[in-house]
Amino acid sequence: MELIYRAVGFMKRNFEIMREKILRAGLKAFAERGFAGASVQEIVDAARVTKPVLYYYFKSKTGLYQALLDQASDECYQRVKTAAESVTGLEAQLVEILTALFDFLKQRRDLLRLAFSAAFASPGELPARLKGREQGSRNFDFIHGLIKAGKAAGNLDEKLPSVDLANGIYGALCFHLMIGALKSEVTMNRETAKGIVGLFLHGAAARKRNKGEL
Repeated sequence: MELIYRAVGFMKRNFEIMREKILRAGLKAFAERGFAGASVQEIVDAARVTKPVLYYYFKSKTGLYQALLDQASDECYQRVKTAAESVTGLEAQLVEILTALFDFLKQRRDLLRLAFSAAFASPGELPARLKGREQGSRNFDFIHGLIKAGKAAGNLDEKLPSVDLANGIYGALCFHLMIGALKSEVTMNRETAKGIVGLFLHGAAARKRNKGEL
């Protein structure tokens, strides 16, 4: 029985290793040439596998592209969730979320670039059967939940709709991630996150001094 368990474990590890090799090769090809420009042949050559192996794991080139989009979405969501759960208070949570995603950007820039390119692809540029809109909304929905909780706690202006507030911070986050994905020389870190969140929560208007205040 122990030998069977070892064999199953070996097969599982080998499966994951092979799958990851194809994902890495696919990401490089798609990042450099886009979906249409990347060929299955160059992907399998780079991964050192055969076409039937790729089709076994992903069914098609579209399936491989979809798996990469799923990976980007799942990793982003998990980092957002973990970051928010590590602290308490809306401001601290938002800073941790942005910092976590900026770290993700440094570690997986090509994967984020792929996700953004898919999000902004022209009609017909990608296969119509690709899915991602539902997954892409998870991060926004999560942050929207934090904003609603912040409003309920009295930390945000009651007059402003929660969805507008969520759009504000989420839009700022996506903008900075896109800039970072396009320009590797741009640095995004915790200080960047603090600045974005501080501007969002406290505004940019000059604070009026009270009489006698230095």
